[in-house]
Amino acid sequence: MTEKCGHHKSKRKRLLKKILAGVLIFLFIVLVVFLLVWAILQPKKPRFILQDATIYGFNVSAPNLLSSTIQVTISSRNPNSNIGIFYDKLDVFATYHNQQITYYTGIPPTYQGHKEVNVWSPFISGVNVPVAPYNGVALSQDQADGAVMLLIMVYGRIRWKTGTLITGKYHLHVTCPAMITFGSQSTGIVVGNAVKYQLVQRCSVNV
Repeated sequence: MTEKCGHHKSKRKRLLKKILAGVLIFLFIVLVVFLLVWAILQPKKPRFILQDATIYGFNVSAPNLLSSTIQVTISSRNPNSNIGIFYDKLDVFATYHNQQITYYTGIPPTYQGHKEVNVWSPFISGVNVPVAPYNGVALSQDQADGAVMLLIMVYGRIRWKTGTLITGKYHLHVTCPAMITFGSQSTGIVVGNAVKYQLVQRCSVNV
């Protein structure tokens, strides 16, 4: 009786090992096929352009408090012919001398098909945002000199889609330079209570 039980247990173990080996081989084949398809398709990063920026307010108070309201228009193009892009999360904000000067503004998740273009026009703002003392001085000086260089940043997570295959999430970092001019040097167009700057500035993209 004991011999029979041991024989059945041994058969079960062999069967489980075969099933496990089969599953591992299947997963390996799927992975190899996916990598081959991925290598053949060679996905390209999305291309971002900062089209314009509209300044509704940009004021330095105290020596190191900044209040600003800016609307930016950003376009994104998927250059791939066979790969779609899921934008699962996108946050837009502005920086000055590597310091964040506005709050995050989220863009709703979206899917971008082959060769498609998406355009977003979010508002980014901050009220009495503290900046480092040396940045406060530099910002006031730049504004007095007539030109402030900001960086409009887009941080997010994306996934690639080819056929029915969808990848895991990748981090997306986009950096768009925006030269904002003031006073007699201003290149902006007055629109109501705001000033609009046509920038058409290509952004750097890291995935």
